[in-house]
Amino acid sequence: MRMLINVPETVVDDALRGMASAHPELTVDVENRVIVRRDAPVAGKVGIVSGGGSGHEPLHGGFVGPGMLAAACPGEVFTSPVPDQMVRAALAVDGGEGVLFVVKNYTGDVLNFEMAAELAEEEGVRLERVLVNDDVAVIDSLFTAGRRGTGATLFVEKIAGAAAEAGAPLAEVAAVARRVNEGSRSFGVALSAVTTPAKGTPTFDLPSDELELGIGIHGEPGRERRPMMTSHEIADFVVHAVLEDRRPTGPVLVLVNGMGATPLLELYGFNAEVQRALAERGVAVARTLVGNYVTSLDMAGCSVTLCQVDEELLRLWDAPVQTAALRWGR
Repeated sequence: MRMLINVPETVVDDALRGMASAHPELTVDVENRVIVRRDAPVAGKVGIVSGGGSGHEPLHGGFVGPGMLAAACPGEVFTSPVPDQMVRAALAVDGGEGVLFVVKNYTGDVLNFEMAAELAEEEGVRLERVLVNDDVAVIDSLFTAGRRGTGATLFVEKIAGAAAEAGAPLAEVAAVARRVNEGSRSFGVALSAVTTPAKGTPTFDLPSDELELGIGIHGEPGRERRPMMTSHEIADFVVHAVLEDRRPTGPVLVLVNGMGATPLLELYGFNAEVQRALAERGVAVARTLVGNYVTSLDMAGCSVTLCQVDEELLRLWDAPVQTAALRWGR
């Protein structure tokens, strides 16, 4: 195993200590594993809380800050955070206007956020929950009942975060988040398997001359395996799979996301093919984001997420944001 770590047992805490020293604008509680924007709670504004297993960085801790999340709860690698973390986060960011939980559709996350919501409500916090389930590749995977939550999580957190920053009430912030999720679809491709610190070896066998189509962000298998394809061919396959599930009737946001080990040189080249494939199918692109945002440790590969937007959603997407991993307009 060749990883830049001490021992697998401390990898999450070590990362949190490093994040705390690099980002003084955040309050990082290493012991309880909660990352909060330093000015929280912000009076008169909805606090948005998300979280999930570590290994998907910068999701979610890298998205804490003005214009996006108020707090994030990291679990162990590929393992849901526990309800106590979520309750601490909710109490820390409740500025009197309530808290929105953004939950990716994985069984552990759903159950633990549900339990945390009940406990936080007992503490007097008004809560709404939004489930992200954008992955069109497979239904009822190893980790979830129904579709997995993947790249659309970024769109939900950014756009709902902008609505909260503008002072929208809890019900409106939750409604915006649900609209984003309903208008989003994703599909992922693996060029190599993922290696977790605890296991130290790849989680599945993927020969160097093959790729896996439709993988999840925990290394879950996809819908099929094929001989290696060109960027042009992969883009056509992925775009077809997404549009076959939901054909947008308006312009879209595009996320070309790396899975952790794919360099930007390849991602930008792949984005050129995605843009071509969309143009050939008559899909108008409003904005594009390229980079490693919703990752799977050291997996090589990519995912594509499309989100249909109107003028309101596009305005909220363009609104200022200042987080460790996403920032513009400030």
